[in-house]
Amino acid sequence: VQLQASGGGLVQAGGSLRLSCTASGHAFRRSTMGWFRQAPEKEREFVAAISWGGGYTNYADSVKGRFTISRDNVQNTVFLQMNSLKPEDTAVYYCAADSAFRTTPAHLDYEYDYWGQGTLVTVSS
Repeated sequence: VQLQASGGGLVQAGGSLRLSCTASGHAFRRSTMGWFRQAPEKEREFVAAISWGGGYTNYADSVKGRFTISRDNVQNTVFLQMNSLKPEDTAVYYCAADSAFRTTPAHLDYEYDYWGQGTLVTVSS
């Protein structure tokens, strides 16, 4: 699976952005998809994940109620709608694919097999 993330940019606090991650390969439709982020001088952290069928989602506490993950298995794309953005959301955002079968979407980065190149989100105060 090859992943291509897009949609990052500069936005003011309180604004919104929608990230997209398009995958190539048939394995996308059987993969849990996740979003992670890494801020400057910080470790990469989990943001959100969605099961292969879209029926299960998982969010980091810091983004619950503000971010929404979704997927379109026809277009092989996963989305991250980010609302009410805060300066602390500033980071490079990465999409990832987990091809293992799990009962709930994974939230640990080592559980993901494939990674996109990242897209930068900057939130100004």
